[in-house]
Amino acid sequence: MLAIAVGRRALSVSERNVAALKSAYWLVLLSGFLEPLLYLLSIGIGVGALVGDLTLPGGEVVAYAAFVAPAMLASSAMSGALSETTFNFFGKMKYMKLYDGVLATPVQPFEIALGELAWAMVRGSLYSAAFLVVMVTMDLTTGLRALAAFPATVLTGFAFGALGMTLSTFMRGWQDFDVVGSAQFALFLFSGTFVPAESYPAVLRWVVELSPLYRAVDLIRGITTGTSGGHPWLDLAYLVAVLALGLWVAARRMGKLLAK
Repeated sequence: MLAIAVGRRALSVSERNVAALKSAYWLVLLSGFLEPLLYLLSIGIGVGALVGDLTLPGGEVVAYAAFVAPAMLASSAMSGALSETTFNFFGKMKYMKLYDGVLATPVQPFEIALGELAWAMVRGSLYSAAFLVVMVTMDLTTGLRALAAFPATVLTGFAFGALGMTLSTFMRGWQDFDVVGSAQFALFLFSGTFVPAESYPAVLRWVVELSPLYRAVDLIRGITTGTSGGHPWLDLAYLVAVLALGLWVAARRMGKLLAK
């Protein structure tokens, strides 16, 4: 019964976001989907024509576009989740004071965090589903593999959404978003996105493999390409741990900040 009550109150937070939607929001959604698609077309297809096929650590040979596409998919899920749980979440908490009013109801900080995370995943899931359709259309994966990859992209979005909310509770002002944007771009470039992690020097390789986006890319790439060289159970455990820890820290930090 307690879990049902928590879920119902968290859902009410998500429903508030749906009610507050404006028509311009769909343009924001479209721009978030187009960016990774353009990267796929320019680098995956354009540069891929020069690179040719790529041999993965497990010995499998895949087209370069098929190698890059799951990384773009993971990056899309990351970007969608972070956009909602950093910039939008911070504005509602710090300047709109929205959650001060919410806490006057029976809704608790953990339920606010859970509801906002669920709402962020609506955006991330839309990106993921659309991108998977593009991948199947371009013959970069099969329909069954795309269906299998979708839950992995949802988990990726949840993990980065929880991480984004945690970061937002430590931000002092809008200037801090420059740091977040730089970190996000660094993850995008150096998470096995365009070359296998094994291509990096040994020390840098371990740094790359410790990043959450690399674990998401490794998981999704293994599914969409049907290769066996990755570590799916390690990837899953890592992303679930990031999700659980991020949600817990975000809820505790929100409780302290909103109680002031």
